[in-house]
Amino acid sequence: MTSISISQQLAHLREQIALHNHAYYVLNESTITDADYDLLMRQLQELEREYPELVDATSPTQRVGAKPDQGFQTVDHPIPMLSLDNAFSEDEMVDFDRRVSDRLAAESPVSDEPGDLFSEPELPVWTYCGEPKLDGLAVSLMYQQGKLVRGATRGDGTQGEDITQNVRTIKTIPLQLLGKDWPDILEVRGEVYMPKVGFENMNERLRHQGEKTYINPRNAASGALRQLDPAITAVRPLEFCCYSVGLVEGGALPASHFQILQQLQHWGLKINAETRLLKGISECMDYFSFLGDKRDALPYDIDGVVFKIDNLEQQRQLGFVSRAPRWAIAHKFPAQEQTTQLLDVDFQVGRTGAITPVARLEPVFVGGVTVSNATLHNQDEIERLDVAIGDKVVIRRAGDVIPQVVRVEIRGSDRRTIRFPTACPVCDSELARIEGEAVVRCTAGLYCKAQRKEGIKHFVSRKALNVDGLGDKLIDILVDENLISGVADLFRLKLGTLVNLERMAEKSARNVLAALEKSKTTTLGKFLYALGIREVGETTARNLASHFGDIDKLLLTNEEELLEIQDVGPIVARHIMSFITEPHNLEQIEQLIELGIQWPVAENQADDLPLSGQTWVVTGKLEAMTRESAQDRLIALGAKVSGSVSKKTTQLVAGPGAGSKLKKATELDIPVMDEAGLLTKLGELE
Repeated sequence: MTSISISQQLAHLREQIALHNHAYYVLNESTITDADYDLLMRQLQELEREYPELVDATSPTQRVGAKPDQGFQTVDHPIPMLSLDNAFSEDEMVDFDRRVSDRLAAESPVSDEPGDLFSEPELPVWTYCGEPKLDGLAVSLMYQQGKLVRGATRGDGTQGEDITQNVRTIKTIPLQLLGKDWPDILEVRGEVYMPKVGFENMNERLRHQGEKTYINPRNAASGALRQLDPAITAVRPLEFCCYSVGLVEGGALPASHFQILQQLQHWGLKINAETRLLKGISECMDYFSFLGDKRDALPYDIDGVVFKIDNLEQQRQLGFVSRAPRWAIAHKFPAQEQTTQLLDVDFQVGRTGAITPVARLEPVFVGGVTVSNATLHNQDEIERLDVAIGDKVVIRRAGDVIPQVVRVEIRGSDRRTIRFPTACPVCDSELARIEGEAVVRCTAGLYCKAQRKEGIKHFVSRKALNVDGLGDKLIDILVDENLISGVADLFRLKLGTLVNLERMAEKSARNVLAALEKSKTTTLGKFLYALGIREVGETTARNLASHFGDIDKLLLTNEEELLEIQDVGPIVARHIMSFITEPHNLEQIEQLIELGIQWPVAENQADDLPLSGQTWVVTGKLEAMTRESAQDRLIALGAKVSGSVSKKTTQLVAGPGAGSKLKKATELDIPVMDEAGLLTKLGELE
């Protein structure tokens, strides 16, 4: 027998087994007896043992083959995995549909035909795709030439964890796509979940083995998917159901979301059988009620329904807000509620000094977890609820939302009034409440230990100064042992101080000090963001840096000038003014600069900078640098960097995965360059 015939025999066996697996795990159909299936698998295993050089990574025998990992690597998502906005009522769904109609109607030509002057204009009806919202974990699968090459968690939407070896063990995920004509690169997105029966059977086995059981299928799926040993993941009853695509290159997909799902199913991927095409908001609401009634009978947990505009061109027209698409929404089922007793109330201090009352409860099982704490939000909410310690209260938990007290069910016979503190429960400093706000805050700033910890954690976070290795636990220890009292003290730490801490080896200590030294070279935008000024996020901080160009000019500003800056309204302006007029904050800034924090002097908007007056947009994935780095370098050259394309855009930089922004730039005849062109441009100007 020749090697070619062996290769053909191996390919035939793999194809047959893959088809039987697809029928059994995806279509719930048995196309072969267990004995015949086992015979095919044995034949394949024997041939692969005899010819190991012909073993292919997509073979059914290779689902579990790698050794346990030492940890998960970070993966950049070429196109962000955005979250969805939520609707909790029919009114909110109607409002969503109205927003969709307003935006899409504005894009459509207006009819010249006269209408009835005495009748309301008829609203257009849009086609939605409705899908059950599975209660699992969002996962990205990357296929190249039809072969699975990477699996990743959603993470924070821009970066996730590489779980390739684990997703390879899930039977409903094909290692090799079926059919043909797939795009060269196809990113499939979906949910990994654990069916109810598999969850109960797994917990039963764990109980018999004397091991800890899982609270709900979502936690069980999460624990299984993040096992460092894929052999453990392989024995957990996980399934995958796809709901969209991300990066697509070297091929075309249909122009309808529903048709894309059908195509994915044709290629061997599982889609939800309950997915429906719906005409207008009325059919959406009927479908929501239908699934709500059917919810308990489904073989998996769902916590709502996702509605998406089906037409991809209409999706493009609707676009995105900062964290979610305007063309999709998750309509959540009514929150699950339980009654329990309010035992006491504690008061926590957050990073911005906000005092939050936290209810301590008699533990109760609600929404799939045991709840012993719930938020009471603020002083106004306590008064509105007229709640007191000792009352029987109703607790609501919806999805991952923090449990909250929603009403008093039975007033206790010996109820005690909840007394809001008059001084900070951590540092005993004065509390203040700004007019128009519901939140009471500690006025001590970084002098307050609670604010100090959270402020320092924010200061060193990835999007701020990005001090690698300085984690939350180490910061807690440094603050608790009074080794640091503010962010400036981080840069005064010595090797001997760190080495003397529990579980801190010399190598780790040196790494922390090196990371702190590296972080001293930053940008003004990142520095302003790191300071933790209320309501000043990354974009606002970048705009402040672009406008002032220098910290001294910002510190001498006034509220009127701040209001001239993009993204700065009256509330943000007041928060900035409060921050820069606080002597302690000025002292911290001065110390940080004296300790070596610096940024490029060219990060100003002087008229003589080469890109002054220009507006640039960066989209897609960059290889040589991150998008943030590219934006910072453009700002340093005088450019204004925007997140959206408009007629005012001067230049678009488009990396792989560029989508709607590239299309809009082309339509508006705006110049487009790739990363190589950007690097050349930066090299010429810097």
